[in-house]
Amino acid sequence: MENGIDSIISQRFWTVANNFGLNTNLLETNLINLGVVLGLLIYFGKGSLSNLLKNRKFTILNTIRDAEERYKEATYKLEQAKTRLQQAKIKANDIRTSGLSQMEREKKDLIDAADGDLKRLEDSKNATIRFEKQRAIEQVQQQVSRLALERALETLKNCLNSELHLRMIDHNIGLLRAMESTLE
Repeated sequence: MENGIDSIISQRFWTVANNFGLNTNLLETNLINLGVVLGLLIYFGKGSLSNLLKNRKFTILNTIRDAEERYKEATYKLEQAKTRLQQAKIKANDIRTSGLSQMEREKKDLIDAADGDLKRLEDSKNATIRFEKQRAIEQVQQQVSRLALERALETLKNCLNSELHLRMIDHNIGLLRAMESTLE
């Protein structure tokens, strides 16, 4: 009997199944078929559609969050770069100012050193001129003295006779004795 019931159910099922189908022609479909199709789509697609929308929403929110974090990080790095640039400009200006003042100091020092060297050279030149002048004067004096002594000796040799010579020797001896007695 069971086989009989199974065959009846089976025949009815296949009869209904043969009549059941999806009609894609919109003009031939009725509202019930459309409602059933939409209901099935909503029922079975609801979970996957909501999951798809949730996943898409989560992806979009993560992308926005990442973009905001990258924006904040880029803004922070930009501010740091601007600060470093400003510091570099200040430091460059300080270095330039320091270099200019150092250059002016060194220029002044070089000018002062050159003036000092020039003054020392002038003093050395004048000292050399005075020394050479003094030496020339001394040489001239020595030559004049030597010539005068030579002429005096020559004159004495010509004018002195032996008696005058003896008197002069006696006179000088007397002077030496007088000096010797005063020293004692």
